[in-house]
Amino acid sequence: MSATQTAGVETNATPYPVPIYPDTQWGMTIDLDRCTGCSACVAACNAENNVPVVGPDQSARGRNQQWIHVQRYWHGDADWKDDDPHVRAEYAPMLCQQCGNAPCESVCPVFASSHSTDGLNQQVYNRCIGTRFCANNCPYHVRVFNFYDPYFPEPLPEQLNPDVTVRAAGVMEKCTFCVQRIRRNELDAKVARTKAADGLLRTACAQACPTQAIVFGNLRDPDSAVTQMYESNKQRALRVWQHKNTDPHVIYLKRVEENEDRIL
Repeated sequence: MSATQTAGVETNATPYPVPIYPDTQWGMTIDLDRCTGCSACVAACNAENNVPVVGPDQSARGRNQQWIHVQRYWHGDADWKDDDPHVRAEYAPMLCQQCGNAPCESVCPVFASSHSTDGLNQQVYNRCIGTRFCANNCPYHVRVFNFYDPYFPEPLPEQLNPDVTVRAAGVMEKCTFCVQRIRRNELDAKVARTKAADGLLRTACAQACPTQAIVFGNLRDPDSAVTQMYESNKQRALRVWQHKNTDPHVIYLKRVEENEDRIL
């Protein structure tokens, strides 16, 4: 595989160093033809990663804390009515794209946003000083800032995930591909002196998706489910705003449209 390819998806030439992942490059495919917009992935992400609900007032100010959100697009006549059968909604889950050439990493003054050897765009909370430079430089708008300390009314503190820290006010946070599950899987495999089978490790959003629209796995493994999903749907594969040379590790599969070739 050349340096300008990821799981067979070609990227544009870039002057930035190309990360090399010898064994593991975590990635994801999202089939937009299967997504129903149910937001089960959002609820699962909130529960798994201790993401607080900020309430309607903060949401109205654009201060949502969700690490993944389902974007909605209307397809049809611009002058549609509620009962127009030719108008429909399309959905696209949007989360951190875990960019290979992440724009957020180059602007962080304290290296809180960094890159791992297995293809993750890391966020180190105890380094973050809340400049929000990374959020300004992220073209996908998937980073959120903690304006206040998180609040979990009783008895919600009893259901917090002990493997995930509860972030304090003044730091940036985002999707981590459920890195706590990845590291636990690696430790379990090390103790067992074996290699974890593909499919045993899934992010919370992939596990909760009722239509299995989200597939997570190792893009460097030709036999993994995520690679096979891409290989069998090459004609539908796209990466959002790839012309910006961010090299996303999230691959979307376009909806199947009759006599049309459309993306998001």
